[in-house]
Amino acid sequence: MTPTVFRKLALSMPGAVEGAHGGHADFRAGTGGKVFASLGYPDDAWAVVKLAPEQQEMLVASAPDVFVPVKGTWGLRGNTQLRLATADTTTAKSALTMAWQGVTAKKEVPTPRKRGEGGARRA
Repeated sequence: MTPTVFRKLALSMPGAVEGAHGGHADFRAGTGGKVFASLGYPDDAWAVVKLAPEQQEMLVASAPDVFVPVKGTWGLRGNTQLRLATADTTTAKSALTMAWQGVTAKKEVPTPRKRGEGGARRA
């Protein structure tokens, strides 16, 4: 896979836009949205996808020639390097879809309980 193909796949996600940070291209879920992938980190042979840690674990186990956790805390949080030379289009698209879904999923906000609802009673 080439950087051009990865870029095209990333930009095929609904509402995706290209930006830049740290001297390399990034892909965001809409203008002002969260980054779900980047290209050229740590060098031109790699891309990065932002996954949940359990997704990262699954992909690294199933395709260690393609996926490697980013070093340090970012990697522990699920950021995963994708080796462009060994990735095929289907694998990259799947990883990008997971990353895009991860930053676009609406987070459930707990509804505050009203006084007297639920919970344990005090003795």
